[in-house]
This record gives sequence, structure tokens and C-alpha cells, in this order.
Amino acid sequence: MSIDVIDLRSFYSSSLGEIARRIVHKIVRQRFANCSGYSILGVGYATPYLEIFREEAVRVLAFMPAEQGVVNWPVSGLSSSALIETTALPLPNSCIDRALVVHALEITEHPRDLLAEIWRILTPGGRVVVVVPGRSGLWARLDRTPFGHGRPYSRGQLAELLRECLFSPTHWSEALYVPPFQRRTWLHAAAFVEEIGVGLSLPCGGVLIVEATKLLYRPIAIRNPLAYAEPRRQPVLLPEPAGVTPGMVTGRIVS
Repeated sequence: MSIDVIDLRSFYSSSLGEIARRIVHKIVRQRFANCSGYSILGVGYATPYLEIFREEAVRVLAFMPAEQGVVNWPVSGLSSSALIETTALPLPNSCIDRALVVHALEITEHPRDLLAEIWRILTPGGRVVVVVPGRSGLWARLDRTPFGHGRPYSRGQLAELLRECLFSPTHWSEALYVPPFQRRTWLHAAAFVEEIGVGLSLPCGGVLIVEATKLLYRPIAIRNPLAYAEPRRQPVLLPEPAGVTPGMVTGRIVS
């Protein structure tokens, strides 16, 4: 089930949305620490996490799926957002250095096609950060936030999907250990709860965040050469009637 872009914008303008943005943005920034001279693409509703990159990147684009709708971004200046079909991104091959996928992979009906398109537009050695709801977290169980919509992933499911689409996961994180409630008690304790969850590596974060690198060649399993070796020829022994000269059978020479 998709979520409307208006609901996404409303969530990030709330107190809980701002806390979620700060927590996830911190990890995204750690993975994309220096993007000077790079081209960056956000797919889904990634604009809450893209603003800081405008100060250093050559260009920053925000592609929003047709199922969600689109909003103008940034607020001032020329627009860098576009309404797109996730299975046919309007970009040439190998033109993007970094990609950020938020509120997209769990909602699209064709996750493999989306990742295949991201693979196509990334430069050799390009990297992507994917943010998806975690299956074991509380955020995926409640639909009061955007992370409660669509299909949540386990770490194994997401890793398998990325490898199928020729991406190699290089870094994993979990975030949003704080419950998705608007109560002031939880909002004030969010930083403390997050620190405990990260410090203990608890497997119940609200979102999974994975950084992956584009692979240029499909991995090939090493084959056992003995399994494909030509079978050894075994001698065939032919019975000979008594009184017949060896090597002669019914007048026919057997070699």
C-alpha cells in the first residue's frame, strides 16, 4: 500500500518526524561523508535527507514515484524534483555517483526493477544507501508513520535482494529504537533510547539502513574441475568361443 506525498510531508513536519529525520540523517551523513563534486539522487521521499548535500554536490535530484505524488523541492530556486516511474528512471547510464532510497523500496510493486534502474544509472563503484522498515521493529507494525506502510524487510531478505541486483552490501545499521509515539516522554528520551539500542546492537530497530556498492560483474561460482572432466575409458572384454584364435570372432577382427 502506497502513502501519499502529502502524508509524508505532514509526518516530517511533526515532532516525531523531526526526531526520525535527525536519527536517520545522522547515519546517512556518516555513509556519504564527503560528496564534493558528486551527483546525488534521492528516490522515493528523500528530500528531508538531501538538503545538506546541496552545499557540496555538483547536483542533487529528487525523484518521487508516481504512486506517491510529487512536491516542489527545494522550496526556493529552480526545482530539482520530478515525478517518475521507478522502473524507468529518466537518466542516462552511469551518471550518478551516490543514490539514496527512502520510502520507495518497501512500497514499489517491482523492487528488483527499481534496484536494476539504480544500478544502471550509478557510475562504476557508485554507492547506494537504502532505508527500509525493519520487520522486527515496532515502527513497521503501526501505520501511524510512513514506515508502517508497504513491505518491511529482514536483514537477510534485503541482503539477498541487493545481491540479486548486483549490489554488494558494505555496511549495515539499525535505527529508530524509540517507539513511534507522540508522547513528550518518549520524544525527550529519544536520544537516550537510541544510544542504548545502538550500543547493545538490539535487533529491533524501526528501520534497516544498508550501504551497498555497485558490482560490475556477476559473481560466478567456482566449479569443481573433476565434475566436468572427461570420464576415463574402461577396456571392454569380449568373450571368445573355445578353439578360436585370439583376436578373431566369427571371421571379424576385433581391435
